[in-house]
Amino acid sequence: MRVYLTVDIEGVAGVVHNLEGSPGNAEYERARRLMTAEASAVVAGIFDADSSAEVLVVDVHGPYRNIIPEDLDERALLNRGKPKMWGMVDGVADGFDCAMMIGVHGKAGSGPSVLSHTFTGVILDVQLNGRSMGELGLNAAMAGHYGVPVLLVAGDQSVSAEARDLFGDNVVTVEVKESRSHLSAIGVHPKRARAMLREAAAKAIRDKPEVAPLKLEYPLTAEVTLARPVLADLAEMIDGVERVDGRTVRFRRDDMPDTYRVLRLITVLCSTPL
Repeated sequence: MRVYLTVDIEGVAGVVHNLEGSPGNAEYERARRLMTAEASAVVAGIFDADSSAEVLVVDVHGPYRNIIPEDLDERALLNRGKPKMWGMVDGVADGFDCAMMIGVHGKAGSGPSVLSHTFTGVILDVQLNGRSMGELGLNAAMAGHYGVPVLLVAGDQSVSAEARDLFGDNVVTVEVKESRSHLSAIGVHPKRARAMLREAAAKAIRDKPEVAPLKLEYPLTAEVTLARPVLADLAEMIDGVERVDGRTVRFRRDDMPDTYRVLRLITVLCSTPL
């Protein structure tokens, strides 16, 4: 079994504030240790169920350099650093049997959901063929393009609901916290969260729940609503991207990889100092 495991930080047990995801402070150093430990717990669960498994752990938060390599379960490979053409789903095209996504946060605008956003705080919504999707859906659609189903998702209660809406009731979900607002949650103890994740990962590998890869109907029409008109000004510079209104742009692409590439480019442009 070849498993593709993405790990974000906002959905990790105990994390509730922007500082905990921002390098350069003590709270971040603690959060990245929690993130690394949750990743290791899932890796351990996978190997509990399949001693011959291959696991690629993909660090998908911020600089993509959060997981502490020497503290990660040594049986896994670690994909870290940027830039990468495919960002949060780099390597998913390389022949995996399934994906797992932990530390997941809610999509932009969802709530109560701790630190909810989509790629960046200035993207208010992304719609593909009229369906609003956050990072979970967009990343899963990329995996689905290559025939890779998402078997396990972990985060808060909004993430669990989003996962069931995208993949059906058979997807294995782990709620490590109950979000109370954008910056507060009631969470389980981190050690308990790791035990839950290890057990859930083993169950997903053993039971192989019937979860189909998330495949969208092509071609895709994407609409991106941004926080400020000046960001739409920047996005409009991309070939084939048209203005819908002051803050919204639209583009059409033949498949998910090409759509995802443009979304990544818009995200990068939105980080331009103005």
